Amino acid sequence: MKLRIESIIVFLLSVSGLALAENPATMRVDFYHTGNHEMEVFSLDQVILEPLPWTGNMHQPVDKTSRGKYLFEIVAPDSTEVAWSRSFSSIYGEWETIGEARTMNRTFHESLRFPAQDSEFEVVLKKRGLGNAFEEIWRITIDPNDYLVHHESAAYAEHVVAIVNSGDPAEKVDLLLLGDGYTADEQDAFIAKAHELTDALFSTSPFKERKSDFNVWALAPAAAESGVSRPSTNTYRDTPAGATYDAFRSERYILTAENKAMRRIASSTPYDFIEILTNTDVYGGGGIYGLYSTAAANSEWAAYLFVHELGHHFAGLADEYYTSPVEYEAPDEITEPYEPNVTALLDPDNLKWRNLVAPDTPLPTFWPKETYETHSLAYQKKRAQMRAEDVPESEMNALFRDTRDYVNDLFSKSEYRDAVGAFEGANYEAQGYYRSEQNCIMFTRIDDFCTVCAEAIGKVIDEYTLTAD
Repeated sequence: MKLRIESIIVFLLSVSGLALAENPATMRVDFYHTGNHEMEVFSLDQVILEPLPWTGNMHQPVDKTSRGKYLFEIVAPDSTEVAWSRSFSSIYGEWETIGEARTMNRTFHESLRFPAQDSEFEVVLKKRGLGNAFEEIWRITIDPNDYLVHHESAAYAEHVVAIVNSGDPAEKVDLLLLGDGYTADEQDAFIAKAHELTDALFSTSPFKERKSDFNVWALAPAAAESGVSRPSTNTYRDTPAGATYDAFRSERYILTAENKAMRRIASSTPYDFIEILTNTDVYGGGGIYGLYSTAAANSEWAAYLFVHELGHHFAGLADEYYTSPVEYEAPDEITEPYEPNVTALLDPDNLKWRNLVAPDTPLPTFWPKETYETHSLAYQKKRAQMRAEDVPESEMNALFRDTRDYVNDLFSKSEYRDAVGAFEGANYEAQGYYRSEQNCIMFTRIDDFCTVCAEAIGKVIDEYTLTAD
C-alpha cells in the first residue's frame, strides 16, 4: 500500500509540480442512514484508508462555520477533546422533510472523511435540535489498526487532469470536477467544459479574488453511453457516478445516491469539494453542503448552475427563491434558520448581517414583491406546461431569458435595489423568511453573489487555507 500511495504522489507531482505537505493519511467511514419523518438509525458499512494524504487544513481542525444540519466529531475514548470536526448536510436530511418520509422508510449511504488517527477513537454524530443546537444521535468506536480497515487504491489516478494548480493541496481548497455520462470519446469535451466552468467560477466574486487559494482537478471515468438518467422522460443510464435528474421527483433536481461509487472515484485525486458535471443540456443541478453539487454542463445556463449550486455545497447557502415548486414541506413554525444568508427576522436588532445594514434602511425592506410574484407564478405555470409537453430545450432557454430580463428591469427601478436589509421571501417560503438583498445568484439567474453570501463563502475559504486566526 505504501508503494501505491507513493506512486500516486509521484503522478500528482508530474501533472502539477506541487510539493505535498506531510499530512496524515485520509480515513473515511462509510455508513448507512435509515429512517423516516420521526426516527433515524445509523449502521456502519466500512472503514477505509484512502490512497492519498489528507488535503484539509490541519491548522483548523475544529469547524468554526457550523453551516450544516449535522456535525461529526472525532474524539478519543472517554474524552471530550475534539481532534477533528466538520458540519455537513445530506440527502437524508433533505429527504426527511418531504411527504414521502411520512409514509415509508428509506436508506441512504453516507461518508465521513477526516485525517487518519493513530489509535482507537470515537466518531460522534450530532444533529440540530431545539434552537439549532447540535445534539448527539450516534456514537461508534473505531480501531484504525483493525485489519478489516480497507486500503483503497487510486484506480482512476491516470485520468486526473489539473485545471488550476495553485500549490500544496494541504494548504489550498481542492475542488474536484467529476464528469458523469462522458464516454471515452468525449473526454476532450469534458476537459474543455471543465476549463470553461472553472473560468466562470473565477470570474465571480469572491472566488475571483481568491483564485490563488484553489486547486481544481478534473476526472471523468468513461461511461458506456453519453448522458445521465432522466426518469421522467424514460431516459436511463448506468453512469460511473450515478447522477440522475428527477431527484425527489423534481424534474430539475440532479443528485446521485451512489455515494460509494462516487467516493471510490474521487479518492484518486485530492479533494475537499466535488461538483458533478453531467453530460446533458437540459437545465438542472443541485447542491448539498459538504456533500457535492451538480450542474448540467451543456445547458445554456451551465455557468450559472455551476456557481449557484456550488454556493450550496461550498458555503451552506440557502436557496433564496420561493416561487419555484419544491417537494420540501413547510415548517410547522417559523424559526431562525442556521444558513448564513436567510433569516426569520425574529429579532431585528440582532440580525445576522446587522453590521451591513445602513441606519436608514427599514427592516423589513421594501421591494416590488407583489409584482414579482404575479409574474413569477405565471412563469412557473408556463414552465411546468412546457416541461410536460417536452418542448425543445431552446424554447425553455428562451423562457428563462425573458424571465431574467423582466426581473432585472423590475428590480432596477426599486428604491432599495442596492441596499442590504431584510427582503421578505426566501428559503422556499413567501412569508416569514427574508434574504439580505433584493437580488443575488441564490435568488434569480444573475451572475453575482450578494454581500452576505460573498462573506459566507470567504469564511469557508479561510477555514481551508489560513494557518492561524
